[in-house]
Amino acid sequence: MSALFNFHSFLTVILLGICACTYFKMQFPAILEQRTGFRGFFWKAARIGERLSPWVGMGCFMMGVSIIFF
Repeated sequence: MSALFNFHSFLTVILLGICACTYFKMQFPAILEQRTGFRGFFWKAARIGERLSPWVGMGCFMMGVSIIFF
Protein backbone atom coordinates (compact mmCIF):
# COMPACT_ATOMS: atom_id res chain seq x y z
CA MET A 1 0.00 0.00 0.00
CA SER A 2 1.39 3.41 -0.89
CA ALA A 3 1.79 6.31 1.51
CA LEU A 4 -1.06 8.20 -0.16
CA PHE A 5 -3.67 5.62 0.83
CA ASN A 6 -2.43 4.87 4.34
CA PHE A 7 -3.14 7.85 6.62
CA HIS A 8 -0.38 7.00 9.13
CA SER A 9 2.23 6.80 6.37
CA PHE A 10 0.88 9.98 4.78
CA LEU A 11 1.35 11.91 8.04
CA THR A 12 4.87 10.53 8.38
CA VAL A 13 5.77 11.68 4.87
CA ILE A 14 4.31 15.15 5.48
CA LEU A 15 6.17 15.59 8.78
CA LEU A 16 9.46 14.40 7.30
CA GLY A 17 8.96 16.73 4.32
CA ILE A 18 8.38 19.72 6.58
CA CYS A 19 11.42 18.89 8.69
CA ALA A 20 13.63 18.34 5.64
CA CYS A 21 12.55 21.59 3.96
CA THR A 22 13.14 23.55 7.16
CA TYR A 23 16.60 22.02 7.53
CA PHE A 24 17.54 22.78 3.93
CA LYS A 25 16.30 26.35 4.25
CA MET A 26 18.43 26.90 7.34
CA GLN A 27 21.56 25.35 5.77
CA PHE A 28 21.16 26.62 2.18
CA PRO A 29 18.82 29.64 2.14
CA ALA A 30 19.43 30.42 -1.55
CA ILE A 31 17.79 27.16 -2.64
CA LEU A 32 14.35 28.06 -1.30
CA GLU A 33 14.15 31.76 -2.17
CA GLN A 34 11.45 31.37 -4.83
CA ARG A 35 7.96 31.60 -3.42
CA THR A 36 6.09 30.55 -6.57
CA GLY A 37 6.07 27.50 -8.77
CA PHE A 38 7.38 24.10 -7.82
CA ARG A 39 9.95 25.45 -5.35
CA GLY A 40 7.19 27.49 -3.71
CA PHE A 41 5.70 24.32 -2.27
CA PHE A 42 8.96 23.56 -0.50
CA TRP A 43 9.28 27.17 0.62
CA LYS A 44 5.82 26.95 2.21
CA ALA A 45 6.73 23.68 3.94
CA ALA A 46 9.87 25.33 5.33
CA ARG A 47 7.81 28.30 6.53
CA ILE A 48 5.44 25.94 8.35
CA GLY A 49 8.45 24.28 10.01
CA GLU A 50 9.87 27.65 11.07
CA ARG A 51 6.69 29.13 12.50
CA LEU A 52 5.18 26.03 14.05
CA SER A 53 8.41 24.39 15.16
CA PRO A 54 7.20 23.35 18.66
CA TRP A 55 4.12 21.70 17.15
CA VAL A 56 6.09 20.07 14.34
CA GLY A 57 8.64 18.79 16.87
CA MET A 58 5.90 17.38 19.06
CA GLY A 59 4.30 15.79 16.00
CA CYS A 60 7.61 14.17 15.05
CA PHE A 61 8.06 12.88 18.59
CA MET A 62 4.54 11.44 18.69
CA MET A 63 5.01 9.89 15.25
CA GLY A 64 8.26 8.26 16.41
CA VAL A 65 6.57 6.86 19.51
CA SER A 66 3.67 5.51 17.47
CA ILE A 67 6.04 3.87 14.96
CA ILE A 68 8.07 2.23 17.71
CA PHE A 69 5.15 0.91 19.77
CA PHE A 70 2.43 0.29 17.17
